[in-house]
Amino acid sequence: MPPLRPRHLLAAALLATGALAVAPAQAQTASVPINTEIAAAVTAPNRTAANIARDQYRHPAETLSFFGVRSDQTVVEYMPAGGWYTEILAPLLRDKGTFYAVQSPGAAFDGLKAKLEGNPAAYGKVRLVPWPETGIAPGSVDTLVTFRNIHNMVMRDNEAASFKIFFDLLKPGGTLGIVDHRLPEERDSALEKTSGYLKVSTVRRLAEAAGFVFEDSSEVNANPRDTADWEKGVWTLPPNLRNGDVDRDKYLAVGESDRMTLRFRKPKG
Repeated sequence: MPPLRPRHLLAAALLATGALAVAPAQAQTASVPINTEIAAAVTAPNRTAANIARDQYRHPAETLSFFGVRSDQTVVEYMPAGGWYTEILAPLLRDKGTFYAVQSPGAAFDGLKAKLEGNPAAYGKVRLVPWPETGIAPGSVDTLVTFRNIHNMVMRDNEAASFKIFFDLLKPGGTLGIVDHRLPEERDSALEKTSGYLKVSTVRRLAEAAGFVFEDSSEVNANPRDTADWEKGVWTLPPNLRNGDVDRDKYLAVGESDRMTLRFRKPKG
């Protein structure tokens, strides 16, 4: 592994002790044993400073470890967009695994393609494929992960079809890992169509309807300061800050959204 850049040294030191830095606004409420290869990928030199700054909210080492991602697996990331997690998964899976970045055609696909092509040493083995016609063999994927995308499915009414594709791509016994913005269970379900937040029960229902078995959840991405009732939905909070400079400090103090972290299994039978 190349020498760590200065901006990675703090993260590396924290990872060596088994934890990442956590900002006061984004309290970590659960401990997850960290896979050492994932920890190394989090400190890889291809990561950008802006993305590293968000580790305190997204807890990548803990999250990927909770999902059971390993360096020798075939892994699909659904809708990586700007490639925040791609920056970590690419070095993790480069030597022994296979990594598919699955993105809908359009501006996000083109932007991610340019990012990957701009650093072939880091991303030359990433397989960028379109959604939904991925060309990936059914039953060939060990782990499929998606971060803050299920709410978009619900808002577009394509969630059932998407979960079916997830199920078909995974091997029997394969893992589906989901992180998304969490809506309190007592809230009106109509908010799931407009706010960017989802109930855990909704995500479980969608996954289980597709044939998945719920396995476990983690509070590693929880944020108790997020009340999930913002005027402009989850996009009020960072990193979007849709209100611009209006109450900016207030929203920065809240931090990024409260998030569910759920792990599902495709049955082996």
